[in-house]
Amino acid sequence: MDTTIVYVDEVAHALGMLAPLLQSGQAHTPTRWIVVGCPPRITHRVSKWVTHSARESWRGKWAEKVFEQIVPLLQNSGDPVITHLACGPLDAFTAALRARHGEGRLVDARRPRPAADLQAGPGPNTLEPRGIWGFAAMLTGSGLLLTAD
Repeated sequence: MDTTIVYVDEVAHALGMLAPLLQSGQAHTPTRWIVVGCPPRITHRVSKWVTHSARESWRGKWAEKVFEQIVPLLQNSGDPVITHLACGPLDAFTAALRARHGEGRLVDARRPRPAADLQAGPGPNTLEPRGIWGFAAMLTGSGLLLTAD
């Protein structure tokens, strides 16, 4: 039996990513689905006014709403589905899941964050101009340098 670990934070995005993985037809390989809910973080300002038990209760309710929309689709073909709520760093959580359930495919069906593509570089000018407008800006800037001399 194949094992697939799926990280989910938003139902619509996850369903779009899982649609190609859901197999239908005669040659269906049994798959054990492990769905891990990754609830959104609570901001520091909100967490000052909310107790730990209220925060955990909210995480549980959030996970129930997400799982009740995703789990039935994965169970349509008779595959077993195990649900978990993420806690702590995902690297350690993934290692624990793989130790318990064996190696398997890992699918990150979380919505990408806009700032995740930006990598911190060594210098202050780490972003390079790209495309036609970046090239035009570079030519204009070098032209201004030549006229200033």
